[in-house]
Amino acid sequence: MAGYVFLSNSTKPTSMEQNSRDEVKLTNVSRPCLQTALDMGYEVYFGTNRANPENLKCELPVHLYDSHSYRSITALKDNWTAYKNLSNIVKNGNIDVIHCNTPVGGMVGRFVGKRFHVRKVIYTAHGFHFYNGAPLFNRTILKCAEKIMAHWTDAIITMNEEDYQAALKFQVRKGGKIYKVHGVGITLDDFKNIHVNRNVKRQELGLKDSDILCISAGDLVVRKNYKIAIEAIAKCKNSNVHYLICGEGPEKQNLLETAKELGVEDRIHFLGFRKDVKELMMISDIFLFTTFQEGMPRSMMEAMACGLPCIASKIRGNVDLLDEEKGGYLRDVDDLNGFSGCISELSKNSEIRERMKEYNLEAIKEYDVSKVKKEIEMIYKEVLGEK
Repeated sequence: MAGYVFLSNSTKPTSMEQNSRDEVKLTNVSRPCLQTALDMGYEVYFGTNRANPENLKCELPVHLYDSHSYRSITALKDNWTAYKNLSNIVKNGNIDVIHCNTPVGGMVGRFVGKRFHVRKVIYTAHGFHFYNGAPLFNRTILKCAEKIMAHWTDAIITMNEEDYQAALKFQVRKGGKIYKVHGVGITLDDFKNIHVNRNVKRQELGLKDSDILCISAGDLVVRKNYKIAIEAIAKCKNSNVHYLICGEGPEKQNLLETAKELGVEDRIHFLGFRKDVKELMMISDIFLFTTFQEGMPRSMMEAMACGLPCIASKIRGNVDLLDEEKGGYLRDVDDLNGFSGCISELSKNSEIRERMKEYNLEAIKEYDVSKVKKEIEMIYKEVLGEK
């Protein structure tokens, strides 16, 4: 039986996480691909960042291996281990297909695929690092690396129009092709079963029913551009507007100081890591997303599935998801007046918020995981051939 291997990269786990014996949980990043490969008759190997995962349980009948692939492209020792671990799987598993994802996983997978002459190599770019406005290093060195590795790739799958157009300029392996899918998909059925008491949930946070809640979710890092979001909240000068920030990260202290300097520390709520983000979105009024860089943002997809109008930065991924003045507003990443004006507009007009809610609930249906799975099935059948 021909073998198939799937790998990506993730944040480097703690020692406890790496040695955990808990069941390996799949996400929409991997599940549609693994299920399709199994349905096509492949023996499937799945890379997970766990030590000695061979005997761990998984919801699908796959072989687990330690992919040791983390997010740092400069972590040479870790990346060398990832390369060796995948090489061992390819040498011993009769591997016919490698589907690699994300920058580090994509690099490791394609180097191994080239070395061992794997029949088909598929690469999913969840967001090229040489996006519009990226640092010079990204737009030169990293772009050059992607161009070179494209020659060893049979299919490049992108998730937004900007990346798709960039990939079309690459030269893939003979007979190869560039594709675009609707991200990794979102399970819309999950949102139908969310029941939350708006007043009770707000009271838990010390908020009133009449307050207008903006919400964001994501790591507190410079890339997410939370500073301008806090500045926009302050600038709109509406004491009923509050801002919920779900996430942890190194920028927290700087953001706390910004809120204090602007006199809005009582309206900026740093909630830390939350397991109830969807419930918090359900009791909010506006999704505020001023990020500098995204591929296809899952948090905004979830916000749309919760019926939130969105105020977002005009960057790739965001512009693919959001229709201007229909589902929300798109503004340049540094447009403080623009963000503030949009917050003011939506906070004062419940009719516009309701109209945008209905629009987004319909628009997000295109990103349901069932549709993404069909797109993956089509790509696999075209690239790998019927088995």
